[in-house]
Amino acid sequence: MNRFEKVKRITDNPFLNMYDMDAVKRNGGTFKYYFATRRGDDDIRIRTHSTDPDGISLFAVYGEKKDSVVLIREFRYPINDYIYDVPAGLVEPGEDVKEAAVREFREETGMNFEPVYSGNAAARKSTYPTVGLTDEMIATEYGYASGIPDKQFMESSEDITTVIADRTELSRIIKEERVAMRALFLIMLFLNAPQDDPLSFLNC
Repeated sequence: MNRFEKVKRITDNPFLNMYDMDAVKRNGGTFKYYFATRRGDDDIRIRTHSTDPDGISLFAVYGEKKDSVVLIREFRYPINDYIYDVPAGLVEPGEDVKEAAVREFREETGMNFEPVYSGNAAARKSTYPTVGLTDEMIATEYGYASGIPDKQFMESSEDITTVIADRTELSRIIKEERVAMRALFLIMLFLNAPQDDPLSFLNC
């Protein structure tokens, strides 16, 4: 059942556009609803119901003792401020999620990322981060990082500092700093996992 009568693109921008929808209420009436999407007219999810991810989030454990996490502190223009997050980026056309994970991690941090796979499909499925505003879906990859932070692969429009945070620093960050929601929940899972098996929550 469709809960809309028509939908129309109202902007023409690269990367992200706004759509105007005549949405249908429970009682049959209609109202205007607006949403953003990274997709083209024929590929928006209200038409396709696709679950292919638009983007990727990367949760990487670091160090011989597996006692730290790789975060980024990034300037975000919509809030005109810096925020802590996990490395992330867009999946390019024709690129699989693993390829996107390794590429984006290197571009944002200069470091290497080795994905770890578990039997828990729910941990890696695409999810909606802000479903009231957009049809964007994000997949999350988990793994281990190696190497030294380096900004040589970063685009000039990006203002990112790689942060390697141990458990004490992670606790401080989530209490005192601006933190993206996805990073907040991943950090809390890490802090509650056994120190000798920091990704054990993937098997829950």
